[in-house]
Amino acid sequence: MKASEVREMTTAELESKLKDLKEELFNLRFQLAINQLDNPMRISAVKKDIARVKTVLRANELNDSANA
Repeated sequence: MKASEVREMTTAELESKLKDLKEELFNLRFQLAINQLDNPMRISAVKKDIARVKTVLRANELNDSANA
């Protein structure tokens, strides 16, 4: 997922994407614990996607409060 794709999403889409990413990270960590994880680099990629989504959500929140 690219940062430009994340910036184009609405707040509701971002929140649902964040929920999905957190679920995926949980599942990946569970697979890692039981040694069934195929691609361990996916964990860091999902963490970075979560950070991107949270950053854009916070920026939107600050923009809304500055405009109000």
